[in-house]
Amino acid sequence: MGESGRVLLVLRHAKAVHEAGLRDEDRGLTKRGLRDAAAVGGMLREAGLVPDRVLCSAALRTRQTWQQVSAALGPAAEQAQVSFSSRLYDADAATLLEAVRRSPDEAGTVLLVGHNPASHQLVIDLTGQRELAFPTSALAVVRLPGGWAGAGRDGGELARIWTPRTP
Repeated sequence: MGESGRVLLVLRHAKAVHEAGLRDEDRGLTKRGLRDAAAVGGMLREAGLVPDRVLCSAALRTRQTWQQVSAALGPAAEQAQVSFSSRLYDADAATLLEAVRRSPDEAGTVLLVGHNPASHQLVIDLTGQRELAFPTSALAVVRLPGGWAGAGRDGGELARIWTPRTP
């Protein structure tokens, strides 16, 4: 995209198991979650939206979501610089925005794999679109003018919202 802008992909992790005695960070994906995350990767591949950089929470369910997305993207996903951060696990929307703002400008497309409510709130903050549903595996494609450091409230355009139930 060059200097004309950046694309931020905000992905809520896929559906995770609920098991008694399991630490929240250690919850993995359900069979449906694995399928839905792979579907996100397929949608990104078809749309030509391949991330240059991936910011992923260190929780098991977000890491597994990225693994499925990456596998569905195929060889194109290998170009992405991927970082897993425990700071993104219990982050609020402001912390997520700061992580996005620190992205290098050579990265035209950044994928953030995170959790609600922060991921949903980040999309609302960037786009002003308050009526969005953001279930598990929801993906928001947000177009931002200029560089990453300038990303801010109401500064982005919601180009697309995709969920596993989107036709």
